[in-house]
Amino acid sequence: MRALLVLLLLSVLLGCQRSSDQASSPIAASAVTKVTEQTGRVVINPQFDAALRFADGLAAVRIGDENTGKWGYIDKQGKMVINAQFDDAWSFAEGLAVMRMGGKWGYIDKQGKVVVNPQFDVAHPFVDGLAAVRIGDERTGKWGYIDKQGKMVANPQFDVAHPFVDGLAAVRIGDESTGKWGYIDKQGKMVVNPQFDAAEPFAEGLAAVRNGDKWSYISR
Repeated sequence: MRALLVLLLLSVLLGCQRSSDQASSPIAASAVTKVTEQTGRVVINPQFDAALRFADGLAAVRIGDENTGKWGYIDKQGKMVINAQFDDAWSFAEGLAVMRMGGKWGYIDKQGKVVVNPQFDVAHPFVDGLAAVRIGDERTGKWGYIDKQGKMVANPQFDVAHPFVDGLAAVRIGDESTGKWGYIDKQGKMVVNPQFDAAEPFAEGLAAVRNGDKWSYISR
């Protein structure tokens, strides 16, 4: 009986020792170290006062405070590839980025060359080859659309303009209280007359629209 108890005790102790050795084995330790090294590692040292997400391989960063600082662009190695020179800047989209200089917005390419001169009071990123831009202030200004050469393809006439999706863009004519939403094509032609109190972009051939407090869907 005593011999049996001794054997059982040795078996338990050996089992515990094996588990301990397995947990601290080089294979287990290296796996943990590898995960730690690959997760959350700082690849670009803290040095910017503001930073946006990477897009098209570049990220907009600001050096200096919100009022007097300047924006430029870095690559994924942290190299400043477009010098900090802009009063404000957005992420790249479709190869161009919105930037502000001297109180007006324009567009640059990935080499930092100005391709659309700063001339707009507000400008949005390019989507589906066109960008919504506003001329005038928030209260009385009107929105239109430009192509990547800066040509106005839909004259400023809308009170609100959303990006193009699947070749159509939702636009509002009139103020927030009484204005109505419709849809234009990429030539600026109104293809769905303004008649909705709210309108979402088309997706998979349908768009959500609202009249009153009820939503429905329309086709293209």
